[in-house]
Amino acid sequence: MPTMTRAAVLRQRGQPYALETVELADPGPGQLLIRLAACGICFTDVGVQRYEQGTPLPQVLGHEGAGTVLAVGEGVSHVAPGDRVVLSYASCGACANCAHDHPQYCSNFMALNYAGVLPDGRVPMHQDGAPVYGGFFGQSSFAEHALALARNTVKLPDDVPFALAAPFGCGLQTGAGTAYNTLDVQPHHGVAVMGAGSVGLAALLAAVDRGCHTIIAVDRVAARLDLARQLGATHTILADGQDLMAALRAIVATGIDRIVDTTGASPVIRAGLEALASRGQLAMLAVTAPGTEITFNPNTLLGGRSLKGAVEGDADPQIFIPWLIDRHRAGRFNHVPLVREYPLEAINEAVADMASGAAVKPVLVMG
Repeated sequence: MPTMTRAAVLRQRGQPYALETVELADPGPGQLLIRLAACGICFTDVGVQRYEQGTPLPQVLGHEGAGTVLAVGEGVSHVAPGDRVVLSYASCGACANCAHDHPQYCSNFMALNYAGVLPDGRVPMHQDGAPVYGGFFGQSSFAEHALALARNTVKLPDDVPFALAAPFGCGLQTGAGTAYNTLDVQPHHGVAVMGAGSVGLAALLAAVDRGCHTIIAVDRVAARLDLARQLGATHTILADGQDLMAALRAIVATGIDRIVDTTGASPVIRAGLEALASRGQLAMLAVTAPGTEITFNPNTLLGGRSLKGAVEGDADPQIFIPWLIDRHRAGRFNHVPLVREYPLEAINEAVADMASGAAVKPVLVMG
């Protein structure tokens, strides 16, 4: 029997969400019904809200859900009703990348995460018979209930609050995974993080955990740099129009070994490339605005320097999220200062606060 639930519905690009009641379909094979307790807001949600990215409207977004399993469809065996779970991105499990343990580069990633329908082709929600699209990142968690997939549902320990668990589904996984996995930061590395939002600060926390000797945070918001210092940054740079490459080189004259860029801004990425040490690596992970182009002198890459892209921190959520949660439980990855809770009804306020820098990681709480 379908579930009636409240959801934040995006009906028009660039407009606020509207809290509405929708009818959510029953879970099919390989699917689960989740009663959501929390959902983080990520800049991917903001990007889809602002720009055309192939996602049909009206739609329910949200892709950092956490809650309790209410029902499971045929073939779901790793979790059961009553289990606490966190939700991540969707992958097919059958393509070459999935088969070789790289689900973040699933050949069907766009269809499974952005198409607005479930893998079986069903529209997950309706309102008065009209479709309300969903299945966003295999969940659509800006709601009180969601349909999730077996592959993107990760069991959660009982001692981790839902509001702290939700951001592990994407933002923390992306930032920390880029540092741990993509760049493999080590104690002998100098690390810079461009953009001290939740993704960048997750990368910074990973660098702190790995014991990197120099950790530099760069941002336009002074309060975020203060937070970066609190979390373990050894240096901060206020991006106020100064020569960023020169500022980075002033801290480490020989150059920066590993850089995580969360801005997607061409001048920032170019400055980062020019500040790399020999054999240094820069990983960019932001989804840029349509029409963005990045220009740089290709000779910059000589000396073994490299520019690479990363999706979801090069992480398999079934493996990485439990591992990262264990780091958190052991006191080695403390993201608590990043989180600010909002009721679901305040979603538009939460989005505005994140955009202004007033909130680093807004998390919606339901009920």
